[in-house]
Amino acid sequence: MSSESDRLLIQGIRAGDPAAWEQLIARFEGRLLAFVRHRLHDRDMSEDVVQETFVGFLTSLPNFDDRRELQTYLFTIASYKITDQLRRKGRRPQFSDSDAGDEALRSKIDTNLKTASSAARNSEQRQLEHTAVARSVGALIHQWQTAGDYLRIKVMELLLVRGMANRDVAKLLKIGEQQVANIRFAAMKKIADHIRAAGLPADIFPELSEAGA
Repeated sequence: MSSESDRLLIQGIRAGDPAAWEQLIARFEGRLLAFVRHRLHDRDMSEDVVQETFVGFLTSLPNFDDRRELQTYLFTIASYKITDQLRRKGRRPQFSDSDAGDEALRSKIDTNLKTASSAARNSEQRQLEHTAVARSVGALIHQWQTAGDYLRIKVMELLLVRGMANRDVAKLLKIGEQQVANIRFAAMKKIADHIRAAGLPADIFPELSEAGA
């Protein structure tokens, strides 16, 4: 069951409050990274999965049920992304009992979500997902280039490509950490909006479309 703090946080993100987004990142990014890294044993890949998890969260936000526990929901999305990463690398996802105890995997995964559609996802479907994300990022970069807004490009490159933390990006670019958080929030929201606007079939993002069921 969702807590009052979770509901207030979701309300802030839906209202476009960058501070709420920053709070979400601060609260869950470390936990998600530890959870993912323990299973992938690769920091760069794990950081990619965590970023994809937050994009997936924003994409599904309009259908998010406020009664759901936010942490459970985020860990559920992350678990799907882990499986996708392993399959792309030709590795079978394996979760041991010790894994379940470490981050309480089996208690974090939302058992209300249907796993069959995600497990049956074929390479063509996964390619459509990756293409949708790539196109949305490309459109965003083109928009910034046209406007001459190269600061946003630098910020997102450091965040998404180099995997730097907000505070490190702010220090490197000599700007405020809140400004970095604002840019990050706005970019991730636009990426999510582009993905939704693409009109892809629901089974391309089964873990997201089914989450509101």
